Amino acid sequence: MQDFIIVTGMILKQTPIGEYDRRICLLTKERGKIGAFVKGSRKPGSRLSSATNPFSFGTFRLYEGKTSYNVSDVEIQNYFEALRTDYIGACYGMYFAEIADYYTRENNDERQMLGLLYQSLRALCAPSISNELIRCVYEIKSIAVNGEFPGVRQDRGLDESTVYALQYIVASSIEKLYTFTVTPRVLAQLQEEAAWYCEKILGRTFKSLEILKSLC
Repeated sequence: MQDFIIVTGMILKQTPIGEYDRRICLLTKERGKIGAFVKGSRKPGSRLSSATNPFSFGTFRLYEGKTSYNVSDVEIQNYFEALRTDYIGACYGMYFAEIADYYTRENNDERQMLGLLYQSLRALCAPSISNELIRCVYEIKSIAVNGEFPGVRQDRGLDESTVYALQYIVASSIEKLYTFTVTPRVLAQLQEEAAWYCEKILGRTFKSLEILKSLC
């Protein structure tokens, strides 16, 4: 008799396998980042096709195979439907998912990164805050959540409002991150600082970011 586990999480990416299957990368509350096969999900009418769409957040029922988890059932609670018709927003979302994939590991406590990704996708679906500001917040908070934020640089001549925004992003709870807006000048300074942090700390190229740059 197979033993099943129940996890709550979000799909970061999916890859076709063979003729009918897919493999998903799943960021979960309980087991960090894990890989799982979704057998038969590419067959027409498969009840598990919803278990393979990036950004899908819900509850996944898994069983362990010899080398990987397998999805036996899924209940999706949020598909982030608005991103399906917003190509630019979806590209931001894929970039955020790629950063989450870079930072997270199996069997680590990744609840903060999962919560950050979830709230950031919600923000992308809302018209009250710009995508550019959401990106700055997500990049800086991702670095802070993973213990790598080096502090606000004091030699940059930043506006007081920019310094306050940086400090707020680092110190705020994830649920309250996207509750403010900034002036164009402050946004420009935040973008410069976020770009510097990403270059110095992440130090790598993200495919989705290259696509995003070509579109914006």
